[in-house]
Amino acid sequence: MYAPERQQEILRLARESGRVEVVSLAEEFQVTAETVRRDLKALDRAGLLRRVHGGAIPAGRLDFEPGLAERDTVAADEKERIARAALTELPGGGSVIIDAGTTADRLAAAIPAESTLTVVTHALPIAARLADHPGIALHLVGGRVRHRTRAAVDAWALRGYGELRADVLFLATNGFSAAGGLTTPDLAEAAVKRAAVKAARRVVLLADSAKAGQEHFARFGDLADADLLITDTGLDPATAAAIERDGTEVLRV
Repeated sequence: MYAPERQQEILRLARESGRVEVVSLAEEFQVTAETVRRDLKALDRAGLLRRVHGGAIPAGRLDFEPGLAERDTVAADEKERIARAALTELPGGGSVIIDAGTTADRLAAAIPAESTLTVVTHALPIAARLADHPGIALHLVGGRVRHRTRAAVDAWALRGYGELRADVLFLATNGFSAAGGLTTPDLAEAAVKRAAVKAARRVVLLADSAKAGQEHFARFGDLADADLLITDTGLDPATAAAIERDGTEVLRV
C-alpha cells in the first residue's frame, strides 16, 4: 500500500472511531511505528487530523464523544490495571464518590462483595453494579440522564453533590494535560465533575495514558486538583515527573 492510500485509510478509521493509535495502526498496516507517525504528521499538516499522545483524532472534533460500549473497548487492559490499582485507595468503612466513566465502571466491578462502604454515584451503570452488595450503602444522585454516558446531570445532580463531603472521589476524564487541565466534551457533565471534586477530601484521577494531551470542549478543573493520578505505563516518565512537580502523585501500572 502506498503512503497516500494508507493515509486515506487512517483518516477513515479516525473519523469512524474518533481516534487512532500508533501501535494499532502499525500492526494493521504491517509497517513501523515511525512510518505511522510520519503519516499522522502529514495528515496533521494537512489539517485533517490532530495529533495527540499516542495517536491522533479528527481535526475539529475535540468535542467528539463516543458511546460507552465503544469507549470500553479502548485501552481495555490498561483500564483494568488502573481499576485494580485503585482498589487500594478505597477507605475502609468510609465514603466514596465514583464518577461516570468506563474506567470508573471497572473499579465498581472490582469492588469485593463483602466491602463495607458508603458509595455515591450519578452513573446508572455503576449503581447497577453495586446495588446487590450487602455491605455497601449506595446513594444514587439524580438528574437528567444523558443517554451517551448514562450519567445524571443538571441542577438535581449539582444540588446533590453540594450536600456531600466524601472521603475519596474516583474521578474520570476524557482528556488531561498540564496546560489544558481536565476536560470532557459536554458542559453539563463538566459541571457535575466539578461539583464532585468539591465534595471530596481526596481526589483520585483514573485515566489511561491515551487521554494524556487531549483537550475537549468543556474544562472542569486543573490537573493539580487530583491528589493522585493512576494511569498506565504508556505515560512517559518525563510527563509523569512534570505532573508530580505540579503537586499530583502519579502511579503508573
